[in-house]
Amino acid sequence: MNTQSPLPAPGAPLQHYVSIAPFDLQSVEAMTSEQSKVFQASQLRLMWWKFRMHRLALVSGIFLAALYFGILICEFLAPYNLHTRNMDYIYSPPQRVHLFHDGQFVGPFVYGRQMTLDMDTLKRNYSEKHDDVQRIRFFCKGDSYRFWGLVEGDRHFVCPAENGQLFLAGTDRLGRDVLSRIIYGARISLTIGLIGISFSFLLGIVIGGLAGYHGGIFDLIVQRIIEVLQSIPSIPLWMALAAIMPITWSPILIYFGITVILGLIHWTGLARAVRSKLLALREEDYVLAAQLMGATSSRIIGRHLIPGFMSHLIATATISIPGMILGETALSFLGLGLRPPTTSWGILLTEARSVSVIAFYPWLLLPMLPVVLVILAFNFLGDGLRDAADPYK
Repeated sequence: MNTQSPLPAPGAPLQHYVSIAPFDLQSVEAMTSEQSKVFQASQLRLMWWKFRMHRLALVSGIFLAALYFGILICEFLAPYNLHTRNMDYIYSPPQRVHLFHDGQFVGPFVYGRQMTLDMDTLKRNYSEKHDDVQRIRFFCKGDSYRFWGLVEGDRHFVCPAENGQLFLAGTDRLGRDVLSRIIYGARISLTIGLIGISFSFLLGIVIGGLAGYHGGIFDLIVQRIIEVLQSIPSIPLWMALAAIMPITWSPILIYFGITVILGLIHWTGLARAVRSKLLALREEDYVLAAQLMGATSSRIIGRHLIPGFMSHLIATATISIPGMILGETALSFLGLGLRPPTTSWGILLTEARSVSVIAFYPWLLLPMLPVVLVILAFNFLGDGLRDAADPYK
């Protein structure tokens, strides 16, 4: 039996099913609570939700936030003062942390050490004394220091036992604790990347923005300068710029000098990215409207064009900071950057420039570990920010 409705006769009007209810401008289609939550969310909230889905970037962001918080209180976190020397424990290898002694739970502790000198190789050999249990103390009094060079203090997060030793990352040729020096060195190595990228961004946005917006002869000159700078090998350029700084400068002046050098080298890539973006955006209708209303070039670039791709700039910054950190590490490792008594990860790696030192005392390469972890974290964070910049994809 055919239950389909018969077709209308030729020429007969078609039936239309149209709601005769009055039209309400404020009415919206029925949405679930989840759909309504997304529909009413702001742009920043959508970006956060997208960034949170990138687990690796989220973990990297937490890791970097913890590191940058740690440089604020590095004097408290380090077991020893930056310049404390333990002359009886020169080139002492890292100590192992134990929890149980003779089958009984003692808590975190290390065994005391005894040093013997190999008369054939003149190498110091350390052996553990299992009858000397040295419990690790927390939130304790230890070496005195000046917090940020201003306030006297002696409180530490972790300390060795009374009249004991705690070298979790070993010691160097002067008996200084490597872990404490790594913690102190983070303050220089991490902040030099932020200051350097700020200087680089200022140059890149201003020069690239003017070149992309105005074009013409200015754009031509800027592009030739960028090509010349990018064609020069990095190491000779670093050496030339570092040689300009007088040897009589204080460590603070050298620190800011290195940041200026890194900023002068890394602005070219950002300038080209800003230029290419502005070449496309300057043809938009809202730019023409701003020009007709009498807005100046600086206002159009700063208020209308740059915010249009600020998320891209933020992602670029997180990827560029590792280059700054590597630059400082390379300069200091070559002896062209920061100099003692300033401490950075690059300066700590200068202790391991000799092959024989690496063969006998491999723990002196441990400052390389935070460099690798920080660079990976910044790259993962940059990937997450780049994906979150367009939450609708």
